[in-house]
Amino acid sequence: MHKKKIDKEAQHSSDENQETNGNIDINTDESLSGSSHLNEPVSEESEVEKLKAELDEQKDKFVRKVAEFENFKRRNARERMELIQTAGREVITDLLDVLDDCDRAQKQIESREENKEIKEGVLLVFNKLRNTLFSRGLKPMETIHQPFNPDLHEAITEIPAPTDGLKGKIIDEIVKGYYLNDKIIRHAKVVVGK
Repeated sequence: MHKKKIDKEAQHSSDENQETNGNIDINTDESLSGSSHLNEPVSEESEVEKLKAELDEQKDKFVRKVAEFENFKRRNARERMELIQTAGREVITDLLDVLDDCDRAQKQIESREENKEIKEGVLLVFNKLRNTLFSRGLKPMETIHQPFNPDLHEAITEIPAPTDGLKGKIIDEIVKGYYLNDKIIRHAKVVVGK
C-alpha cells in the first residue's frame, strides 16, 4: 500500500514537471474521460460527405435540365418543320380544283390541232403550275389498276370488271387524289371493278 502511495506522488510530480517545463498536452480535455483529442477530423469527414452528396444532387439536376432543354429544342424544331411543310396546305388544297381544271383543259387542247402557239403557251403555264405545287411537296396519287384501299380511295360506284384480274381493283379515276409531304390531303374518287 505504501508503494501505491509513492507511485501516485511520482505521477503527480511528473505532471507538475510537464506543466512547468511547457510540455502541456493541449490535445486532451480534462472534462472527458479516455484519450479523445480536440483536433480530430470527425466533423470534417461528415461535412465532406454532405458536400459530395449535395454536389452529386446538383449535377443530377443539371444533367436533367440539359436533357429537358435538348428535348425541347428537338420538339420545337420538329413542330416548326411541320408548320412550314403544312403552312400552305389550305392554299394548295384550294388550288387542287384549279389543277383539275388545268388537266381537263390540257386534254381538250391536245385533241385540237389549231393554234399551235397558243396551245404551247397554255401548256407551259399548266406545267409551271404543276411544277410549283410539286416542289412544295404535292404528289399525285397513283390509282388506276391498284387494289381498292378505303383509307386512300373513295369509291363512287362499282361496275362489272372487264377481266377477272381487275376485280377489287380501281378501273377509273373520277377525281385525282393527292399527298402533301406524304400526308393525304385529298382522297381519290374512283370506280371499282366487281
